[in-house]
Amino acid sequence: MRTHYCGQVTESLTGQIVHVCGWVHRRRDHGGVIFIDLRDREGLLQIVFDPDAAEVFAQAERLRSEYVVRITGKVRARPAGTENPNLNTGKIEVLGQQIELLNKAETPPFQLDDDTVGEEARLKYRYIDLRRPLMQQNLRLRHDVIRRIRNYMDAQGFIDVETPILTRATPEGARDYLVPSRTHPGHFFALPQSPQLFKQLLMVGGLDRYYQIARCFRDEDLRADRQPEFTQLDVETSFLTMEQIMAMIESMVRELFLEVLKVDLGTLPHMSYADAMGRFGSDKPDLRNPLELVEIKDLVADSDFKVFAAPAKDPKCRVTALRVPGGAKISRSEIDAYTALVGQFGARGLAWIKVNEKSKGRDGLQSPIVKNLSDAALAGILERTGAEDGDLIFFGADKYKVVCDALGALRIKLGADLGFTKPGWAAMWVIDWPMFEKDDKEDRWVALHHPFTAPKIFDAAMVENDPGGVLSQGYDLVLNGIEIGGGSVRIHRADIQQAVFRLLGISDEEAQEKFGFLLEALRFGAPPHGGIALGLDRLVMLMTGANSIREVIAFPKTQTAHDPLTNAPGTVDARQLRELSIRSTLQPATAPSAA
Repeated sequence: MRTHYCGQVTESLTGQIVHVCGWVHRRRDHGGVIFIDLRDREGLLQIVFDPDAAEVFAQAERLRSEYVVRITGKVRARPAGTENPNLNTGKIEVLGQQIELLNKAETPPFQLDDDTVGEEARLKYRYIDLRRPLMQQNLRLRHDVIRRIRNYMDAQGFIDVETPILTRATPEGARDYLVPSRTHPGHFFALPQSPQLFKQLLMVGGLDRYYQIARCFRDEDLRADRQPEFTQLDVETSFLTMEQIMAMIESMVRELFLEVLKVDLGTLPHMSYADAMGRFGSDKPDLRNPLELVEIKDLVADSDFKVFAAPAKDPKCRVTALRVPGGAKISRSEIDAYTALVGQFGARGLAWIKVNEKSKGRDGLQSPIVKNLSDAALAGILERTGAEDGDLIFFGADKYKVVCDALGALRIKLGADLGFTKPGWAAMWVIDWPMFEKDDKEDRWVALHHPFTAPKIFDAAMVENDPGGVLSQGYDLVLNGIEIGGGSVRIHRADIQQAVFRLLGISDEEAQEKFGFLLEALRFGAPPHGGIALGLDRLVMLMTGANSIREVIAFPKTQTAHDPLTNAPGTVDARQLRELSIRSTLQPATAPSAA
């Protein structure tokens, strides 16, 4: 039907007849001459209709926005002074000679260049929203990233293997999406949260290097970088060390950024989990933000100020300071807003000191808490934080997790509000993760990564007798404060795996019932192996500069896991439920809310 895409008609075709197809982006009538901007996925093309060609001119007059047409015409240079340097086609136009109307269109619910349209409308009419150049650019960049990943993995000797979508439920940290079985009444499949167990079985099977652009499903609370169904690059390999796996993936990511964005990420630094939490209050720190937490437990442990002294003496707590250069200009109302922010993370308040004149000691400091601290403590805080005149120091004193979460979030907010977080890229690896952490509410150990992550030392007795001291061979890839990948060397010995299960409160009977196939496989010569999963949606979101992964997914769900386009999830009739041996205890009267 066409000889060229609209966006590919350039001055090299001047004088030639072309056939182009697309949507009417805009129609303009200028003094008897009609201009049509025709749009396809490659861009815009200006087509001119002269009244001297009466029949085709009359057809052009009847065209409206988003009509689908095929146009034949002659390429010519635009008149001097009318060129558009912002378009590939900006030096030429096409003199329209024939119009074939392929389809009419009703008035669209929104204009493609209207950036004020709400997300609900955009998702309801996603097929129109996808016509926007920005959405097409995002999806094409996503395609480019996946294509280059496949090329890289192929060059490294990896084999693309599909793993099951219908599998069994296993405890992996989030709720499973369940699928009832018609042929096995009362039994359910689960959609995979990841291909974790199957890729380990592929290693036992001798595939050596596996990868997959895998679809995964998790029924969890949503946010800007989460969806109920998402895509990840899933990788597993045998007989490689943790360092070798990380080097391979780092090379791939650096190559992606260099080829797609012309950005050199440089060599990625490695930071221990303890260092990341201590300095930034986060296991995924944004290194573009220079603000850091400083531990001051030893400086205030003997203080009469119980707000600091009590947690300073508690090994499960921390007392930290966060220096904000130039922060003395922050108003009291702004401090109140920051206090409300940290309160969302469990902090009971936000102590602060403004440094007006450091040379005057306590007399040069402004704060309700200065009177409660000794001269030695104040001097130590100023020295350790490196505070200067005009700075502000915030403090956190509470349980370790509360302080990390609260001041970590405050650090991010301050970085954005005060311009400390600079544009650009900062990628890093977080390593030396504790293998387990204690859930104080339930008084039990939980895996910090997942229960198949290998300890640094393969010793079942150490896992069982000193779980708090065991470090794992886990590693996370972080970009601009967002985790884009997590992986580990896996447990390849059945005795270690069973010891981990027991520590996590999974009895031998439960382990056999849920993971018996894995435990059995580990007894048949499982090789040392490890891998990683990279969130493709998050990676592409960052590379495109989008604010949400919904902007890089063709048909996403809202934050309530609702699809306005198809109105899913929906009800099913009683006959279908009977076939599945299911009876619903709730019959929704209306469609699910998209709010």
